[in-house]
Amino acid sequence: MIDNNSIAWRKSTRCGSNACVEVAKVDGQYLVRDSKNPEVSALAFTEAEWVAFTEGVAAGEFLF
Repeated sequence: MIDNNSIAWRKSTRCGSNACVEVAKVDGQYLVRDSKNPEVSALAFTEAEWVAFTEGVAAGEFLF
């Protein structure tokens, strides 16, 4: 299990509050957590999944 306190979490510079997601890369995985509830387990994604997600964001695939 990964020690949450030793992870360098990053939050978007566009986040204007404490209600954002945070991302960290640990051991080849990308971890995502809710900054409002950092004690809750983070979601983990492989590099391929993360690349597909960020490319989808850049392409506007998640707009509604």
